[in-house]
Amino acid sequence: MKFRTEIKLEAQQQNKVDHKSKVLLLGSCFSESMGRKLSYYQFDTLINPFGTLFSPTAIAKVIEDTVVQKKHKASELVVHGDLFHSLHHHSDLSGSSPEVVLDHIHHAQQSCFTQLTQASHVMITLGSSWVYQYISKNQWVANCHKIPQSEFRKVDLTLAQIEEALVEMVTHIRKINSSVQIIFTVSPVRHLKDGMIENSISKAKLVTAVQLLRESHAVAYFGSYEIMMDDLRDYRFYEADMVHPNSVAVDYIWDQFSRVWIDEKSQSYFKRIASLRKSKEHRPFQKHSISHQFFLETLAKKQQELEQELKIKFDA
Repeated sequence: MKFRTEIKLEAQQQNKVDHKSKVLLLGSCFSESMGRKLSYYQFDTLINPFGTLFSPTAIAKVIEDTVVQKKHKASELVVHGDLFHSLHHHSDLSGSSPEVVLDHIHHAQQSCFTQLTQASHVMITLGSSWVYQYISKNQWVANCHKIPQSEFRKVDLTLAQIEEALVEMVTHIRKINSSVQIIFTVSPVRHLKDGMIENSISKAKLVTAVQLLRESHAVAYFGSYEIMMDDLRDYRFYEADMVHPNSVAVDYIWDQFSRVWIDEKSQSYFKRIASLRKSKEHRPFQKHSISHQFFLETLAKKQQELEQELKIKFDA
């Protein structure tokens, strides 16, 4: 008897990720989950330089600003809680002065631009169709920064608006990198604060919009959301908040992503890379002992061999 619907996604036949690839990940917190896995296995990866972004419009805006290399101004910022914030970026980029925030934004933009121009793959994770409109400026924002709710209007994007935002993303990306492989996915994180039914409708619109784009703009879709909802489909795969996938679920989705998108030769190095990483985390009882010095020499040799085989520089 089978007690689960196991989803077996078809492996990608071309444009796979290998250790020569450069990957840019943008979007929801699930982008960070997948990005950390790629980084762990030593892929050249830039993860959410602008912080977590959930809505298609927010992601589209930072991509456009990056591509046109927009120069942001202090007048665009807001002040709340003794900090300056950009409504179009995560609070990770907030700071104690306009100069600090603008420096954070422009540094993130430059990092993103550099990675984007060289990227072999861009993975965009869509979180929700719900956005907030800052009433005084009549603009959709990426983050409310705990500013009073009364200053915002909550809006559910239409399917047409989502599709338009996705088209803008793809168009701007391909202006500076026409050969990049763009992969969309929908976050398996449940946005229950929007409401159970509202979350379901939101996810359905995001999936539908990407499917429309697959037909017209030659982008790919990876079914993170479908794996969580229809394969794992059990609360034991969630964190205690019953919203975020736990580490077991993330590992399972990563395994599925690897089967679909990671080159087989690169996958063959995963065990060696993991073994080396675990060894580097080892804390000796006597760090000056002869045995530990021998351990370090052996470890350095293993790292050098891996770096030579993969033609990469192993990170710290």
